[in-house]
Amino acid sequence: MLRGVFLLVAGCQHPIDDLDGAFYNGDGRAVHCAVNLDDSARNGLASIDGALDRAAERGEVLELYAHDPGVSVPFDKIEHVLAGAMARGLPFVTYRDFADGGGTGAGLALSFDDAFIYEWFEAQPLLERYGARVTFFLSHYGDIGDAKRAVLRDLAAAGHDVEAHSVRHEKAPLYVEQRGIGAYLAEEAVPSIAALEADGYPPIVAYAYPYGARTDELDYALLAHVAVLRSVVFSYEGIARSPCPH
Repeated sequence: MLRGVFLLVAGCQHPIDDLDGAFYNGDGRAVHCAVNLDDSARNGLASIDGALDRAAERGEVLELYAHDPGVSVPFDKIEHVLAGAMARGLPFVTYRDFADGGGTGAGLALSFDDAFIYEWFEAQPLLERYGARVTFFLSHYGDIGDAKRAVLRDLAAAGHDVEAHSVRHEKAPLYVEQRGIGAYLAEEAVPSIAALEADGYPPIVAYAYPYGARTDELDYALLAHVAVLRSVVFSYEGIARSPCPH
């Protein structure tokens, strides 16, 4: 799901606080972008601290995401982010908050992608210690089994937001190129929304693009089904172009 996504890192790494796309300033945008915390993205603690400082000083929401706690991102790095938010008085914001018109001041929107549900649950005591509310973007929901679904419900009951991340984690623009936008909606996006709602989750309001890969055409089509989309912004310059809209 995430393996190999960020192996195309080139020589120029930008501090996160230089990436305007990773900060929400209350302008009502529907397409958000987040920066990857996984070690493969090479965003160090100093860069994270600078971004938290910017959020606090400018009254913006910093958007960060990761995948597999304890594997793709160390627990101590997650704790550094949570402690840094607490020390700066940054409240935690979910993507449901954005959809409801919230997140208009300083804050931190932290999300986790894919289906690492047991690992997310291992991180729950840490999240609880800092009063953190995060968003879990689910892919492969139909394949995870009853035990993981029960754990996910426990995470939702703890106050976290559960939103959609496609059925099979395909790159949306490539899927559209090969099969058409109607096929992507019918086979990847809408079923991932419907499956969560059918299991009793509140109406899904947010959708995270796999790999952050998006187009304006996809944004327009998906915003008929959700209020908020999440892409990503890269902190490096290389072969891959940041998909975050400019």
